[in-house]
Amino acid sequence: MKNWRSYQSKTSQENKNSSIANDEVALLAERLEFFIPKLMEIMKPWQWLLAIFFWSLFLAIVDRHSVVNETQFAIKMTARFIQTTLTLLPSFYLIDYLRPVFKRMRTLKVSLYVLFIITISAIITLILVLLLMINTGAFTFTLTAFISTVIFNTLIIAGFTITGLLIFLRRYREMMALKQSFEKKLAAQNDVLKARLAPHFFFNTINTLMSLIETNPSRAADLLQHVSVLFRASFNGAREISFAEEVALCEHYLAIEAIRLADKLVVSWQLPDENTMYDMVITALSLQSVIEKMLLNVVERSTETVYIDIHVTWLQHRVAITINVQLPKNSLMIHHDLRQHMDFHIQAQRLQAYFGQSADIQSRVTSKQIMTTIDYPLQDVSL
Repeated sequence: MKNWRSYQSKTSQENKNSSIANDEVALLAERLEFFIPKLMEIMKPWQWLLAIFFWSLFLAIVDRHSVVNETQFAIKMTARFIQTTLTLLPSFYLIDYLRPVFKRMRTLKVSLYVLFIITISAIITLILVLLLMINTGAFTFTLTAFISTVIFNTLIIAGFTITGLLIFLRRYREMMALKQSFEKKLAAQNDVLKARLAPHFFFNTINTLMSLIETNPSRAADLLQHVSVLFRASFNGAREISFAEEVALCEHYLAIEAIRLADKLVVSWQLPDENTMYDMVITALSLQSVIEKMLLNVVERSTETVYIDIHVTWLQHRVAITINVQLPKNSLMIHHDLRQHMDFHIQAQRLQAYFGQSADIQSRVTSKQIMTTIDYPLQDVSL
């Protein structure tokens, strides 16, 4: 598994396209950016040579009727091995080297360039191999046989190249279709979160703001600043942010609600040290949306002070965020209703989209507390 670099490095200008959330996501993005994979990364050079050897052996066996003894068989197989090796490996290295140029071209134009590179390489290497065989007496030279051999083998190479390009293009289109489907699903989930966040929170905030404008203008200005930051984050869509940013968004949200809820809410944080927080990431508004649901279903329905403890750990390549809400003793709380409202399916799906299927959000309601855990994998380079 690749090691994660720091969030600051991952999101710097020179690394702006990389992802810290999931290696698989980074690899998929690499495959989606261009329809031809990095050919020399599909297999190592020795694996290519081994595959070429068995391919040459197969062709020599198929063509065994044209040879009269074992020596000619070995010569023909060796010639095919040398020709195929000198055709494919340099061509693949050149195609990989030209990827930055090809990415700016249309698919058809790139395909023609790739076909041209491999075909020209095949013609050159075939001519060199035939000349070598003529000089050693392994090939009887006649102009007709020489030209027909070059044309026949060139057509075979061109045919396999076109077939490979069509396969790459088909897989690329399939992945793009999956990507678009995934993005639509993610956008729909994000729209659901926006729709849920905006109505009750917006109108409550407007009412609070109206009451503060005349009585406490400076506090009203602070409230507007908190609202601006939070709504900007909400409408930026699902994205990966540093954990410190997510904590800041939560604090903006709590600062807004603290004005309206007065002394009914006490939140305590147990966070990792700054160096650890520096490298942690999470999807935007994941923790905030969980806290919001706690306030909506517990704090607003209580007449007592509600204590919320948030504990964050990052151990053994996993982040665990525990939100522990102490239920008030004297306020009426129907536990069955609370269990129904403590559903974080959408938030969990957003986490899984960035961190993999092992990411999850689980909530447990008892007579005394609600304990919710946000758990997702995140590689720690310090271990």
